[in-house]
Amino acid sequence: MSSNETVMIDQNGRVIVRSHAEVVRLAHDPEAFSSAVSRHLQVPNGLDGAAHAEMRRLLDPFMDADAVAALLPTLEELATELVTALVAAGAPFGAVADLGARYAVRAQSAWLGWLPEWEEPLLEWVAENRVASRTGHPRATAEAAHRFDAIIRELLRRRREHPRNDVTTRLTALRREDGTALRDEELVSILRNVTGGDLGSLALCTGVVVHWLAVHPERQDGMAAASDHDLDAAIDEILRLDDPFVSNRRRATRDTSVAGCPVHAGQTIVLDWRAANRDQEIFADRFDPTAHAAANLVYGTGAHVCPGRLLATTELRVLTRAVLAAGRIELAGEPEREEDPVAGFRAVPVRLVR
Repeated sequence: MSSNETVMIDQNGRVIVRSHAEVVRLAHDPEAFSSAVSRHLQVPNGLDGAAHAEMRRLLDPFMDADAVAALLPTLEELATELVTALVAAGAPFGAVADLGARYAVRAQSAWLGWLPEWEEPLLEWVAENRVASRTGHPRATAEAAHRFDAIIRELLRRRREHPRNDVTTRLTALRREDGTALRDEELVSILRNVTGGDLGSLALCTGVVVHWLAVHPERQDGMAAASDHDLDAAIDEILRLDDPFVSNRRRATRDTSVAGCPVHAGQTIVLDWRAANRDQEIFADRFDPTAHAAANLVYGTGAHVCPGRLLATTELRVLTRAVLAAGRIELAGEPEREEDPVAGFRAVPVRLVR
């Protein structure tokens, strides 16, 4: 593998972009660096141009400020109930599996209108998908994707047979500007991206945040008393320092260059969010939510910035508040890091002490 401080060329000929400036530049130039990389349908993040804009127009209202505000009381109830149960059990628990993954499934199920009966199958899928992502084995990854798609198709079938006033039912009623309905393949892809992606990501984010608080006990009281705005900023900064969102791919649409490195049309480019979020030309080597907020790339940037940022931020803030309200966070064992190409923690054993 050849490299410099800005780009790396891996053994597969992919250009790994590492600097903050270049990552931002490429993310803001979808004409030259397309998001249509995967051989599988990815809606909306694998679309470009007008197709991407139309899907964002249809989907963004499900995750806007009004939608999140309506969901907030439910999120608070779910977080308090889960944390209370974990504390009442009287034993250490896992910040990733017991806290983060279970809360993620319950929060997403509440948002989408899915019944509690799907909690265990979804938790099993989260665990299976993390193993597949960790190993990177194509067969394991395909099997995990197939299993999740089967869950989604069954949920869509049930909603069509028994419509409810929930997000899943409303998704099936979406229409493009020309009046056509979304195909099942598109609906499955949408729910795979906004649900499957968020379940694993929220669990990893929870592990990172809870671990950081455990090793920085002097910050716990201040974050517990912080305003929503300041707590959101602090959580974003924790995630910047230990970004669980590793990378996204782009495809060059023409011959060009990246930081002086020649790139050919059709070549795959990887935006390394973790490296960009630690670029010392942009970020000081310290925890500083205010100074670093504008350049933080945890949720991406450009036209393909994460559509669920507000929802994910709110979910994390609510869960963090519930944990801090329940007691002092202490490590209860040795944390276990995830393995490349996954980031964050595989396990963070903790206890809450009054």
